Amino acid sequence: MTTSPTGLPPQKAKPSRALQFAVAGSVILMIAAGAMFYFASQAAQKKRVANSGNETVVTIHAKNCEPNAITVPAGKNAFRIVNASDRAVEWEILDGVLVVEERENIVPGLSQIINANLQPGDYAITCGLLSNPRGTLHVTATAESDAAAKARPSMVAFIGPLSEYRVYLSTQSSALIRAVNDLQQAIESGDLAQARQAYAPARAAYQRIAPAAQRLAELDNAINARADYFEKREQDPGFSGFHRIEFGLFSQKSVEGLTPVVQKLQSDIATLKQQLLAQSIAPEQLASMIVRTMRSLADIRSNGEEERYSHIDVTGFAANLEGTRKVIELLRPLLAKTSGDVLKKIDSATTGLDDQLLMLKTDNGFKPYDQVSAEQRKQIADKAKALADALDGIDPALGLSGL
Repeated sequence: MTTSPTGLPPQKAKPSRALQFAVAGSVILMIAAGAMFYFASQAAQKKRVANSGNETVVTIHAKNCEPNAITVPAGKNAFRIVNASDRAVEWEILDGVLVVEERENIVPGLSQIINANLQPGDYAITCGLLSNPRGTLHVTATAESDAAAKARPSMVAFIGPLSEYRVYLSTQSSALIRAVNDLQQAIESGDLAQARQAYAPARAAYQRIAPAAQRLAELDNAINARADYFEKREQDPGFSGFHRIEFGLFSQKSVEGLTPVVQKLQSDIATLKQQLLAQSIAPEQLASMIVRTMRSLADIRSNGEEERYSHIDVTGFAANLEGTRKVIELLRPLLAKTSGDVLKKIDSATTGLDDQLLMLKTDNGFKPYDQVSAEQRKQIADKAKALADALDGIDPALGLSGL
């Protein structure tokens, strides 16, 4: 042992008082920062719940959802959908055959919020895989919902836009039938190159009317469902429609086995046209349809989920925007009278997304999405979200937000 001149062991140097204060201060700052983060998180949680209404937690398991029967009051409600299964799922609120609200691609182990402004009545809810049994959602009347029904604005002003949109759906559905017929002929003749070339125009024709078509749950699932929502994914016998054909043409690089698939698709498309013209659309649903489409583009499809085998995603985005613009133009005269500021925001956001997509334009259409950078994908998502936010102003501007 080393000793000092006095013969005693050396004393350890005591930390200076300044250093002691610095350490103590750092600990206090860490505790304060943690407390601030906790209280800020709690405040954000309370604000989110207050803004979106009562929150109901629904947990999706492999074969069912819990609870399977839900009762909520009419008006604004928030549903937290927790995915406790082992694959991405979707959750929908259905009014008969019509989709009221939905959230796609909920990742395993995570949750997402669906905000819904619900009218009194009985609805169905989906529970993960398309083969799973559905649950029920009962919405009870309130004084506010009764007052909103009595305050409903005159529908006379909406007759023109709704009639014109019906004509648009008819003409675009006919164009879709022709495009799928071209795809069918190429597949039945065994011409892989021609079938791959015919796929993109058929998808674009569908995406123009997707906001309305996706309200028809069963038909949309038959025509447009991705492999994720089937138990055996691409190998599931129930997997059909556009994406089964896409998988064959671009992943398997073959038309083998696709003839019955495209024949069923053509039959489903014909039924879709009939249903689109048979189902009435309420004025407040015009805006909600295109808002839902833009939010889906921003939150999910901008990551390349939609056309994962062919990578023609941008073609679909552009067609979605075209269909959205049609609704905007139909409502433009009404918005110009009631809220020019809302219309300016919509026009600005529409131009922003259009410009972003045009940057990916090529001589043969659009750049394949697997060649689109992460930053460009983020820009598409941001522009689509901005447009959805702007479109959310339509119903309040037209007196439809409480319906």
